[in-house]
Amino acid sequence: MSSVDPAPFRPLGPPKNRTGEVVERLADEIASGRLLPGSRLPTEQQLTAALGVSRTVVREAVAVLRAEGLVETRQGVGAFVMGDVQRRPFRIDPDGLRSIVEVVRVMELRTGVEVEAAGIAAERVNVQVRDLMAKALKAIDAAIARGEAAIDEDFAFHQAVAHATGNPHFSRFLEFLGRLLIPRQSVRVSVKRGQHQRGYLQRIQKEHREIAKAITAGNVAGARRAMRRHLQGSRQRYQRLTAELKQA
Repeated sequence: MSSVDPAPFRPLGPPKNRTGEVVERLADEIASGRLLPGSRLPTEQQLTAALGVSRTVVREAVAVLRAEGLVETRQGVGAFVMGDVQRRPFRIDPDGLRSIVEVVRVMELRTGVEVEAAGIAAERVNVQVRDLMAKALKAIDAAIARGEAAIDEDFAFHQAVAHATGNPHFSRFLEFLGRLLIPRQSVRVSVKRGQHQRGYLQRIQKEHREIAKAITAGNVAGARRAMRRHLQGSRQRYQRLTAELKQA
């Protein structure tokens, strides 16, 4: 059983998110192979001294790494690098989704999943699916009428499409993304209030209606096209916003 010399670890810079910094530092050591699978991490006391952080920060960082499948802890022995770190759970860090560029990347991933989901939903359409689509659209209309951003209702519409596939993995994938699914929620740039917001949301709702219309008609190809247009349109809108911010 090998143990790693704590010497390469140096004190961290100015205070920020200490736990996140420690997680990032240790994860980089694991990814680079400097911390080998099966090797024991430096002790809590060694990491505290080497990184210049508190024991609480070290414990929290190790807990995060354990949750991500990078390390395992053994009672009374210490923390060890997992034997197969490549099998760690897939995750998207919410803190990384505050830039429009990162949101667009997630939207590209969504496109591959949700276009297919729309097609499958159209293949399997039934009375329940039609009711589900109608209810989701009605909820968005009501939110827009109240002057709200309709973030939860927008998310519910995409969940409804996923649910209509009859395949629980589509729904679980969207649940994993959660509210990050709606770009205007994760990007810290808001659409202008009043008529500007209402007009923007009404354009989005028109795209939702086209998706729902194709699904409820059992039009598989049309449902895929409508979902692709919707998601590509959102990507283009946020890419334009990126360009505008650079020019500002």
